[in-house]
Amino acid sequence: MLIRQYAYFGLSSLTMSAAEMTAVLGIEPDEITVRGSRSTGRRVLPVLHLWKVVCREPGLGVDEQVARVVARLAPHADAIAALTRRLDAEDGEGPSAVLEVVRVFNDEDGQDRLAGTPPELVEGPGLLGWHLGRDVLAFLHATGAALDVDEYDDAD
Repeated sequence: MLIRQYAYFGLSSLTMSAAEMTAVLGIEPDEITVRGSRSTGRRVLPVLHLWKVVCREPGLGVDEQVARVVARLAPHADAIAALTRRLDAEDGEGPSAVLEVVRVFNDEDGQDRLAGTPPELVEGPGLLGWHLGRDVLAFLHATGAALDVDEYDDAD
Protein backbone atom coordinates (compact mmCIF):
# COMPACT_ATOMS: atom_id res chain seq x y z
CA MET A 1 0.00 0.00 0.00
CA LEU A 2 1.34 3.41 -0.96
CA ILE A 3 1.17 6.05 1.78
CA ARG A 4 1.76 9.79 1.74
CA GLN A 5 2.02 11.31 5.20
CA TYR A 6 3.19 14.37 7.05
CA ALA A 7 2.99 15.96 10.48
CA TYR A 8 2.86 19.51 11.72
CA PHE A 9 2.47 21.56 14.86
CA GLY A 10 0.14 24.48 14.32
CA LEU A 11 -1.12 27.51 16.17
CA SER A 12 -4.38 29.07 15.01
CA SER A 13 -6.21 32.28 15.80
CA LEU A 14 -9.19 34.30 14.72
CA THR A 15 -7.41 37.57 15.54
CA MET A 16 -3.62 37.15 15.73
CA SER A 17 -1.83 36.82 12.40
CA ALA A 18 0.91 34.29 11.76
CA ALA A 19 3.35 37.20 11.49
CA GLU A 20 2.37 38.33 15.00
CA MET A 21 2.75 34.76 16.30
CA THR A 22 6.22 34.65 14.75
CA ALA A 23 7.15 37.93 16.46
CA VAL A 24 5.93 36.66 19.85
CA LEU A 25 7.68 33.29 19.56
CA GLY A 26 10.79 34.28 17.64
CA ILE A 27 10.39 31.11 15.56
CA GLU A 28 9.93 31.20 11.80
CA PRO A 29 7.11 28.92 10.63
CA ASP A 30 7.43 26.63 7.62
CA GLU A 31 3.95 27.50 6.40
CA ILE A 32 1.28 30.07 7.21
CA THR A 33 -2.36 30.63 6.34
CA VAL A 34 -3.93 34.08 6.34
CA ARG A 35 -7.47 34.40 7.60
CA GLY A 36 -10.02 35.50 5.04
CA SER A 37 -13.74 35.77 4.98
CA ARG A 38 -16.13 32.91 4.37
CA SER A 39 -17.14 32.67 0.77
CA THR A 40 -20.13 31.11 -0.93
CA GLY A 41 -18.18 30.79 -4.15
CA ARG A 42 -16.10 27.86 -5.34
CA ARG A 43 -13.04 28.96 -3.36
CA VAL A 44 -13.47 28.97 0.40
CA LEU A 45 -11.07 31.27 2.20
CA PRO A 46 -9.53 30.24 5.53
CA VAL A 47 -11.43 31.19 8.66
CA LEU A 48 -8.31 31.20 10.88
CA HIS A 49 -4.77 32.51 10.80
CA LEU A 50 -2.45 29.49 10.99
CA TRP A 51 1.24 29.20 11.92
CA LYS A 52 2.84 25.80 11.20
CA VAL A 53 6.10 23.92 11.65
CA VAL A 54 5.93 20.95 9.29
CA CYS A 55 7.80 17.76 8.45
CA ARG A 56 6.91 16.37 5.02
CA GLU A 57 10.11 14.38 4.59
CA PRO A 58 9.21 11.24 2.65
CA GLY A 59 10.26 7.82 3.86
CA LEU A 60 10.02 8.65 7.54
CA GLY A 61 7.52 7.04 9.84
CA VAL A 62 4.94 9.38 11.37
CA ASP A 63 6.65 9.08 14.74
CA GLU A 64 9.92 10.22 13.15
CA GLN A 65 8.21 13.17 11.46
CA VAL A 66 6.55 14.16 14.73
CA ALA A 67 9.86 13.80 16.59
CA ARG A 68 11.55 16.19 14.14
CA VAL A 69 8.83 18.80 14.58
CA VAL A 70 8.88 18.50 18.36
CA ALA A 71 12.69 18.60 18.48
CA ARG A 72 12.59 21.97 16.70
CA LEU A 73 9.96 23.36 19.05
CA ALA A 74 10.83 21.79 22.41
CA PRO A 75 13.34 24.52 23.40
CA HIS A 76 10.48 27.02 22.99
CA ALA A 77 7.81 25.03 24.87
CA ASP A 78 7.29 27.69 27.55
CA ALA A 79 6.78 30.48 25.01
CA ILE A 80 4.47 28.28 22.94
CA ALA A 81 2.46 27.38 26.06
CA ALA A 82 2.08 31.05 27.01
CA LEU A 83 0.96 31.95 23.49
CA THR A 84 -1.45 29.00 23.41
CA ARG A 85 -3.07 30.15 26.66
CA ARG A 86 -3.33 33.68 25.29
CA LEU A 87 -4.89 32.56 21.99
CA ASP A 88 -7.31 30.21 23.76
CA ALA A 89 -8.45 33.06 26.04
CA GLU A 90 -8.71 35.66 23.25
CA ASP A 91 -10.46 33.50 20.68
CA GLY A 92 -12.55 31.38 23.02
CA GLU A 93 -12.46 28.64 20.38
CA GLY A 94 -9.61 26.50 21.74
CA PRO A 95 -7.54 24.58 21.54
CA SER A 96 -5.43 26.90 19.43
CA ALA A 97 -2.44 24.52 19.39
CA VAL A 98 -2.51 21.19 17.59
CA LEU A 99 -0.17 18.43 16.54
CA GLU A 100 -1.63 17.24 13.26
CA VAL A 101 -0.85 13.94 11.55
CA VAL A 102 -2.13 13.51 8.00
CA ARG A 103 -1.96 10.17 6.19
CA VAL A 104 -3.30 9.35 2.74
CA PHE A 105 -3.47 5.66 1.92
CA ASN A 106 -3.35 4.35 -1.67
CA ASP A 107 -1.89 7.67 -2.81
CA GLU A 108 -0.25 7.34 -6.21
CA ASP A 109 2.58 9.64 -5.06
CA GLY A 110 3.03 7.77 -1.77
CA GLN A 111 5.64 5.27 -0.60
CA ASP A 112 5.39 1.70 0.60
CA ARG A 113 8.36 1.53 2.97
CA LEU A 114 10.95 3.57 4.80
CA ALA A 115 13.27 5.43 2.43
CA GLY A 116 16.45 3.63 1.52
CA THR A 117 15.49 0.42 3.30
CA PRO A 118 15.35 -2.76 1.22
CA PRO A 119 11.97 -4.53 1.62
CA GLU A 120 13.59 -7.59 3.20
CA LEU A 121 14.97 -5.45 6.04
CA VAL A 122 11.71 -3.69 6.93
CA GLU A 123 10.43 -5.19 10.16
CA GLY A 124 6.79 -4.86 11.05
CA PRO A 125 4.36 -2.61 9.25
CA GLY A 126 6.85 -0.23 7.60
CA LEU A 127 5.05 3.09 7.34
CA LEU A 128 1.80 1.79 8.84
CA GLY A 129 2.75 1.60 12.52
CA TRP A 130 3.68 4.59 14.64
CA HIS A 131 3.69 5.74 18.23
CA LEU A 132 4.22 8.86 20.31
CA GLY A 133 6.92 8.71 22.95
CA ARG A 134 6.79 10.27 26.39
CA ASP A 135 8.78 13.29 25.23
CA VAL A 136 6.18 14.11 22.58
CA LEU A 137 3.29 13.56 25.00
CA ALA A 138 5.03 15.78 27.57
CA PHE A 139 5.47 18.50 24.92
CA LEU A 140 1.78 18.31 23.97
CA HIS A 141 0.77 18.51 27.62
CA ALA A 142 3.15 21.38 28.37
CA THR A 143 1.96 23.43 25.38
CA GLY A 144 -1.73 22.64 25.81
CA ALA A 145 -1.89 21.17 22.33
CA ALA A 146 -4.42 18.71 21.01
CA LEU A 147 -3.56 15.73 18.80
CA ASP A 148 -5.51 15.39 15.56
CA VAL A 149 -5.01 12.47 13.17
CA ASP A 150 -6.59 12.60 9.71
CA GLU A 151 -6.46 9.47 7.56
CA TYR A 152 -7.84 9.25 4.05
CA ASP A 153 -8.12 6.47 1.49
CA ASP A 154 -7.43 7.54 -2.10
CA ALA A 155 -8.43 4.15 -3.54
CA ASP A 156 -10.44 4.48 -6.72
